[in-house]
Amino acid sequence: RILLSMRQPKPLFAQMPRLNPDTHRARRENILDAAFTCFARGGFHATTMQAICREAGISPGALYVYFDSKEALIAGLCERDRAEFAERFARLAEAPDFLEALAAIGEHYFVAESHEKQRFVVEMGVEATRNPRIAEIFMGVDKYCSASFEALFQRLKDEGRIAPNVDIPTLAKVSSVLGDGMFWRRAIEPKADMRSVLPVIIEMVGALLNPTDELPVAHKAAAFEVRR
Repeated sequence: RILLSMRQPKPLFAQMPRLNPDTHRARRENILDAAFTCFARGGFHATTMQAICREAGISPGALYVYFDSKEALIAGLCERDRAEFAERFARLAEAPDFLEALAAIGEHYFVAESHEKQRFVVEMGVEATRNPRIAEIFMGVDKYCSASFEALFQRLKDEGRIAPNVDIPTLAKVSSVLGDGMFWRRAIEPKADMRSVLPVIIEMVGALLNPTDELPVAHKAAAFEVRR
């Protein structure tokens, strides 16, 4: 009996080491990267979970530990994009020169970002018109971005840094439309020269914002530190 008990294998869960947070995060990111590649290459419907497994180099069982559907993968990708936007937006909100910082964000999203990323976002936007779950995910991020700009414009107005020519909600919508237009154009026309268009778009937004010459004391100090 003693020998038999010694030869019996341990339960499966006891043999599987618990992943540390960094490994867990790295595996999740690898799956999201693979899903992004597949969705950008073949679109939402043509992409299968099996294709994503092959791209990620993992088994279906490993994939389903992290994501149980293509919609869940889209949610993960959109949340990752939202978090990146939030980080960039935080720097924009604190910048002494708002229009200069806005141009830097525009340079990233409309000039430097890969064409694959542009196509992926457009693909998800189109899929959102057919799939309620994708619409909920996609429009949630869109509303977050729009609300962030609206809140920032209101803050700039309250601080006396801008004197808008239109009401704040309309100003935020117009800014979104201009950004969406640039995004769409570059997605369908990879050779489109957005670098030459961007300064004109910033000038248009600036005309609507109508910046004032007065900066709050905190922003003056920040601008002084930047110049130094």
